[in-house]
Amino acid sequence: WVVQETIAQSLPALMVNFDSEIHLRHLHVEDALHKLEKYLDSAFVNEIGTVRIVHGKGSGAVSRAVWDLLKTHPLVKDFRFADHGEGDYGVTITEMEER
Repeated sequence: WVVQETIAQSLPALMVNFDSEIHLRHLHVEDALHKLEKYLDSAFVNEIGTVRIVHGKGSGAVSRAVWDLLKTHPLVKDFRFADHGEGDYGVTITEMEER
C-alpha cells in the first residue's frame, strides 16, 4: 500500500475540465519550461491526445526552448507549428503518447 500511495501522490490529479491549451507568453524560459513540464504530465494523465502550446513569436527564445524540450520528452509523440490562422509560429501543436 505504501508504494501505491507514494505513486498516486506523485501523479498529477485527473481534472474534469482540463484545458487542452497552455499559455507561456511573457514568461522567462525557465518558468515556461517548468510550467510546460507539469502541464504535459497532466495532459498525459488526463488522456488528452493533442495540446496547443501558445509560446508567442517574440524573440523566439521560449519557442526554441519548448521545441528542445519536446524533441526528447517521453510523453510527446509528435509536434509542429500551428497552421496559418491557428497561431502560425506562435503556437506549437503537440500530439501526446497514449497511456
